[in-house]
Amino acid sequence: MSELNEHALRADIYRLMARLLREAPDASLLDWLAGLEIQRDGTLLAERWASLVAAAGATTADLLERAHFRHLVGVVQGDITPYASWYRNGELMDAALVALRRDLKALGIQRAEHSRDPEDHLAALCEVMAMLIEARAPDEARFFMTHLAPWASHCLADLGAVETAFHARLGRLGEAFIEEESRRLEAESLEDPVRIVEP
Repeated sequence: MSELNEHALRADIYRLMARLLREAPDASLLDWLAGLEIQRDGTLLAERWASLVAAAGATTADLLERAHFRHLVGVVQGDITPYASWYRNGELMDAALVALRRDLKALGIQRAEHSRDPEDHLAALCEVMAMLIEARAPDEARFFMTHLAPWASHCLADLGAVETAFHARLGRLGEAFIEEESRRLEAESLEDPVRIVEP
């Protein structure tokens, strides 16, 4: 795979994860996922993709809408609270969000006006990563290591333990993808002499 195609694929995976973390898949997205052909190359990531594809083919959009609310939204909060502040500081709207907002401002990225979620929602961070990859931004590795690497795989591992097969397999796929990204981007982030530093 060419470097250009690899970057495009990574951005697409981040966007798909963002979509599925933010809201339940509709019938067309579920059908698309169920129809994916996964190249079984013996890697953990391929295995996790195949599991998600199988789960997509064994459920319905209506069932997943209810499950998504239960697992990721909730009346007060869902089974999983997919925010950096929660995982890093133990409370919502805390230091991790403050640091993130400062760095997003430096990157010229603003929250969409229609968004109800704080910027440290995992879906929003995945969307930022997709944007940085597509822009070939020099801040990509530093942003990931600062704002995703410390907590995202833990959050996704927790999602991987929920009772709904589709969401559990999404969590396990996401965990494997984030761990692969950590290996990819850690060395790259260390090569840059200027780093984002949290207060």
